[in-house]
Amino acid sequence: MHPLLLTALTRRGGVFTTADAVAVGHTRHGIAALVRGGRWRTVRYGVHTTDELWRQHAAAGRGHGLEAAAVLARLGRSTTVLSHVTAARLHDLVLPGGVGHQVTATDPRRFRTGRDYRVLAAGLPSGDVETFPPLPVTTLRRTLLDVGREWDVTDAVIALDDALADGRITVEELTAGVLTQAHWVGVGALAGAVRLARVGAHSPLETRARLGLLAGGLPEPVLQAAVLRDERLVAVLDLWFPGTPAFGEVDGRVKWTDPWRGRSPSEVGWDEKRRHDELVDLGLVGTRIAAADLGPGLTAKAERIRSLLAAPLELPAGVRIVPWRAGLRREPRSRPWSTPFLERSLGVV
Repeated sequence: MHPLLLTALTRRGGVFTTADAVAVGHTRHGIAALVRGGRWRTVRYGVHTTDELWRQHAAAGRGHGLEAAAVLARLGRSTTVLSHVTAARLHDLVLPGGVGHQVTATDPRRFRTGRDYRVLAAGLPSGDVETFPPLPVTTLRRTLLDVGREWDVTDAVIALDDALADGRITVEELTAGVLTQAHWVGVGALAGAVRLARVGAHSPLETRARLGLLAGGLPEPVLQAAVLRDERLVAVLDLWFPGTPAFGEVDGRVKWTDPWRGRSPSEVGWDEKRRHDELVDLGLVGTRIAAADLGPGLTAKAERIRSLLAAPLELPAGVRIVPWRAGLRREPRSRPWSTPFLERSLGVV
């Protein structure tokens, strides 16, 4: 690739325009031939990338980044910033099911819609914008606030909980952000989602289970509660109702279908049994919640926990229950868009 065209491709985030290619000597007929021959890919009318770069992004699940870069290249406005669900993808937030691939951006001075993109007119203080080199994107907080005003409350809480569990943001920062959007459309739903968000839900299933139990009238549980016996970690409970022996464990399939630490599913099952037996020996009683239990099925689980709330908590000597790691994950789940990824991709051009 011509060095100047490579420079343009890098500057635009993995894409280049027809004008960029013509400027280094390609003709329009030559560009069309390269596209037909499969060496280049047209991302959007007048905006292209290389086939290798396209394949690398697709394989990594980052094709939306090229689509977004192409929209910015096509619009050609320095004030346009990627936002809402597009920024959510680049920040690697947990997205609701069925979210489309429309590119969304915000511009303080212009509203526009087109094929598979929309540009919203809204204020963009400098503190709400960052760069995923070279793409301008709304910050994590602004992105969470923007999608929180548009998404269903449960979907918004799932995204908020996930970001909180990674330690990427705090409830205080989110609350302060809500106050800056006091008169914006959808701020009521956003405020409700922020009030429901907690540090300690490590999966969408855990968030849904917690919200379902709260809706069923149960008190607020402690999330990620560590049971220590003579300072030895016995278990970290997903949900524990303080002052009672009642706890809840949220079971997803991944624990069994893709065990960590190199264990087999049978070893996972045995470890879980031994763990549960020790919890029972310590006087704790719980219930397991799976995805199939959500909805009407959660009523029985809630009643089971409710029946345990009046029981006294009598722990043996040397046993205590404390919050674990302040509710944070051991390893972050999110993998935001990064410059190193783009640089590695450009190495194949």
